[in-house]
Amino acid sequence: MSETPTPRRTLIKGAKILGGRPQDVLVENGTIAEIGSGLPAAGATVIEADGRILLPGLVDLHTHLREPGREDSETVLTGTRAAAAGGYTAVHAMANTFPVADTAGVVEQVWRLGRESGYCDVQPIGAVTVGLGGKQLAELGAMHDSAAGVTVFSDDGKCVDDAVIMRRALEYVKAFDGVIAQHAQEPRLTEGAQMNEGAVSAELGLTGWPAVAEESIIARDILLAAHVGSRLHICHLSTAGSVELVRWAKSKGWRVTAEVTPHHLLLTDELVRSYDPVYKVNPPLRTETDVLALREALADGTIDIVATDHAPHPHEDKDCEWGAAAMGMIGLETALSVVQHTMVDTGLMDWGKVADRMSYAPAAIGRLAGHGRPVAVGEPANLTLVDPAYRSLVDPAGFVSRSRNTPYKGRELPGRVTHTFLRGRATVTDGNLT
Repeated sequence: MSETPTPRRTLIKGAKILGGRPQDVLVENGTIAEIGSGLPAAGATVIEADGRILLPGLVDLHTHLREPGREDSETVLTGTRAAAAGGYTAVHAMANTFPVADTAGVVEQVWRLGRESGYCDVQPIGAVTVGLGGKQLAELGAMHDSAAGVTVFSDDGKCVDDAVIMRRALEYVKAFDGVIAQHAQEPRLTEGAQMNEGAVSAELGLTGWPAVAEESIIARDILLAAHVGSRLHICHLSTAGSVELVRWAKSKGWRVTAEVTPHHLLLTDELVRSYDPVYKVNPPLRTETDVLALREALADGTIDIVATDHAPHPHEDKDCEWGAAAMGMIGLETALSVVQHTMVDTGLMDWGKVADRMSYAPAAIGRLAGHGRPVAVGEPANLTLVDPAYRSLVDPAGFVSRSRNTPYKGRELPGRVTHTFLRGRATVTDGNLT
């Protein structure tokens, strides 16, 4: 006769759910079984939260895992380990791999690699066009019907600049309530661009990347989405003008959502004066005025979510002259700290809004079942425990990502993820991968 399995039980004692009063949370067999005070600990692994913040597991709608094809930068395994360390229980993997994730076969490969890693769930994002070429729609329906169940499509890294192709994509995904996530960059306006177009680019003599290159695509696409009646998501919005366009679209009731990255909430183009390629990113770091507009828009809900745009690169792609360097920054392991620093510690948002912008809303946009759920009895135990009082200098040598191209090296940031739970199983314990 086989023995009955022993229930897997964890008792988190004295945690502040979304920053509220301290409570105990009992997790049993992957589900939140009970919430209250003085819950019995018999047979459970006990975690003394001591007033730390308990959030739903974070969800990233914009992660570059690089596999297949660029495993020297990151793999699904190393990327999901970095995600777990940052408090994430699910990430959406962008399509600009080698080969491009533009077929059912490739998205299923990435999805299965995520399941094998075990550190967080991986939901592939499919390419909009074949090979990211912008000329022919990819197999959108086949990717949606695959085991990966793709609902979000993006040519991120490249803009779908052909209006007819963009319209067709929006029309196609409407059939299954999919979403097109646009990398808003008018290519002709950014040829040879190296940084934000403005006073700093003029002084440095670097080719500027004008705000209108982003804003013109957003303006076109929100009109197309309204015309078709489909869902549009704006990737890594970075300018004050873009904020106003999205705010206008939402006032019309159009189905438009937008994301901002942690680095665009904190860093400005003044950093480019150092010529350190770690600050080279697409879209570029903007002005202080833009940064403040982005913070306000995230706080008031005009910008729906924070997405990392985690973009790992090997050392040789960043340790070179500015003009030859690759664009991109890693961000999974520091995202929550940057959001605490820029939004919570400044009083612009409370922890409830952090849960919305970094868990509930991204899961809803990506139609990701089982994630972005309330911290409540009967819900899946995808959870993140955070010590907001912790302070430390960022040291990339301690990262678990395969790459080290962080713009925060040596900068003091608040907060630390002490525990991450994926369906009740600890992936991070006391700040260390389990």
